[in-house]
Amino acid sequence: MAADRDGFGGKIGRTISESSPWWPETPKPRDGSPNVVVLLFDDTGFSHFGCYGSTIETPNIDRLAAGGLRYTNFHTTALCSPTRACLLTGRNHHSVGMRAVSNFDTGFPNMRGFIPTSAATLAEMLREQGYGTFATGKWHLAPMEQCSAAGPFDHWPLRRGFDQFYGFLQGETDQFHPELTRDNHHIEPPASPDEGYHVTEDIIDRSIGYIRDQKSLLPEKPFFLYCCFGATHAPHQAPEALLAKYHGRFDSGWDHARDTWFARQIELGIVPPGTQLAPLNPGVRPWDELSADEQAFAARLQEAFAAFLDHTDQQIGRLVEFLDSLDELDNTLVLLLSDNGASQEGGPAGVRDEFKYFNGIPEDISSAIEHLDEIGGPHSHSNYPWGWAQAGNTPLKRYKQNTHAGGVRDPLIIHWPEGIADKGGIRHQFHHVTDLLPTVLEVIGVDAPDHFNGVAQQPVAGVSMAYTFEQAGAPTEKKTQYFEMFGHRGIWHEGWKAVAFHRAGTDFEEDEWELYHLDEDFSECNNLARERPEKLRELIERWWAEAGEHHVLPLDDRTVQLFAGSRRPGTTRARDPFIYYPPISHIPSDASPPLGNRSWKLTAEIDRSSPEQQGVMAAVGTINCGLTFYLKDRHLVFDYNWFGEHTKVVSAEEVPLGEVVVGVRFTRVDNRGEVVLTIGDREVGAGGVPRILRMISSTGLDVGRDGLSGVTNDYEAPFEFTGSIARVIVELVPRAPRPEDRELEARVELARE
Repeated sequence: MAADRDGFGGKIGRTISESSPWWPETPKPRDGSPNVVVLLFDDTGFSHFGCYGSTIETPNIDRLAAGGLRYTNFHTTALCSPTRACLLTGRNHHSVGMRAVSNFDTGFPNMRGFIPTSAATLAEMLREQGYGTFATGKWHLAPMEQCSAAGPFDHWPLRRGFDQFYGFLQGETDQFHPELTRDNHHIEPPASPDEGYHVTEDIIDRSIGYIRDQKSLLPEKPFFLYCCFGATHAPHQAPEALLAKYHGRFDSGWDHARDTWFARQIELGIVPPGTQLAPLNPGVRPWDELSADEQAFAARLQEAFAAFLDHTDQQIGRLVEFLDSLDELDNTLVLLLSDNGASQEGGPAGVRDEFKYFNGIPEDISSAIEHLDEIGGPHSHSNYPWGWAQAGNTPLKRYKQNTHAGGVRDPLIIHWPEGIADKGGIRHQFHHVTDLLPTVLEVIGVDAPDHFNGVAQQPVAGVSMAYTFEQAGAPTEKKTQYFEMFGHRGIWHEGWKAVAFHRAGTDFEEDEWELYHLDEDFSECNNLARERPEKLRELIERWWAEAGEHHVLPLDDRTVQLFAGSRRPGTTRARDPFIYYPPISHIPSDASPPLGNRSWKLTAEIDRSSPEQQGVMAAVGTINCGLTFYLKDRHLVFDYNWFGEHTKVVSAEEVPLGEVVVGVRFTRVDNRGEVVLTIGDREVGAGGVPRILRMISSTGLDVGRDGLSGVTNDYEAPFEFTGSIARVIVELVPRAPRPEDRELEARVELARE
């Protein structure tokens, strides 16, 4: 008798001799399908790689360029999560709910902080074709409030097409003390900085391990590796030997670097002769106008950046050598790119800790200069100043977040020895990050599905770039591409670009649109808005049409203030009180209680049988900034770390043995804090915090320990509580928006502009 159970295609009789076995066909790509490797940098500018003009040493990236193609007219979205969403889906970022970073959900379809199921990812498509799929490094495509151990996990890598994941879910992480996740659970770093640990090396180790396992067990199965570095997003951190390597190399300043890099770009053919070097961006001073201390600080920040990039290049070299040792390199399609231009988030002077930018706090150079030797190491969280960011975008204007070329024109290298004959070739066709998915699909010979897992799919917006592999001088097959980020707007159409810089809080109708003929004006220096008003009107109208088609609206220019958005029902933040039962996993910042810029109360129900039992009850942040509440030497201690300035409050009484409730009450008074320590109902210590943070840290909450770098040097992390903790309860005091808060937001926006 025949059977159709679960689509069975054989025959089932009464006995095995009367039956015919059958096995479902295993998905298998066509013969010769290449492996696919994406190497994605973060906040790396157009000129930062050696093969794009800089004097920073990137020999392994340069080697990929020499064996493949460099693109000079490739574009992204100007921000990380949106570019990643475009890369993995082939759709524009607004269409897939990723107008800005995944930390935000504004309540509108263009900003949900996750990719909808109507846009299958490249990993999902390739896995359907029989590929092994691995993601390592930065993700930042899930709502961050959903990235705690409680999930939900719908938008984590394993639910969006990847077989395995090792990396970090947030937009940035400390390179020496990362908030690591493996598959669907948070883990501790496998080693410490003292043991030589750096997360970039760890990411490459895991990438190699995933590939080694698959090629050992199923050598005929191709793989897709999506490897996203923390580099070169802040914090800029690197091993000491590489920091020392770059000491003194940038003492001549950013003006000299821009001139040198620009000349190299013209010599390399990356930039056409006759291109103008864009003038210094607003707020960037000529190097010789800086004081000696300002120059020393800025140079050291750039050294840390260069060391970080150099170190990452070395790890790419390890991966490439490994692929070569397996005889897989020739048939591996490598796409190496950056997600946006160089970052402006270091402000005009640079910062020892990037969170000064997010708190609207200018760097105190006189203080910073005393800590030069810490920059780039485990006790810094640095980002460089605007002058060095613009140097990284040479010869362009503006930065990450802007829709001028400095924000959206980025390096792209494609390396595939079996499919690209023009080794070291340069391509000048206009393309966009949405075009990478169609390129990969064409190379492996499949089409994007109309339906995936029963869900109708959005049309793919990108066009394949595969024609450029053999046709160096072919006209671009891309016709139009819009841009929008935080109200900044732009559109490219058939060689022309209209672009508007938007000042946050102003009427969008007041924006001044500029017009450039990019086919003749690489660096957007010759504004033709007055000479060609009809062309400008045409492009502005086309922008509005594209905005309607790709769900750009409503326009929204909010940035920093969205980090303090409403706590939506059903999330880990939508509660009060917060009750934790340790031991529990580390809680990412967006899933932690929002303790910045407000009053709150924390209590811990502890039990100790010995006076020697001690440790942390709760901690947020790192050695750079944060707060911690702990018991040491029989006394309660609260430490508020304001960028290395510690306010420590110690209880006057010893904590009794046995079961006891201890607590800290933090009251905001204007822009300072008042702290009270309690044992039971008694107040046992008090003190004042002279200045408080609006955003405390990108590193979240630990309960019962301080698991990463440690907020204070008063103990050695993780300093786990050695008694027992029944519960830790955090209660928030409601707050109303204040004029001071709006002024802070305005200061941050002013710094951006």
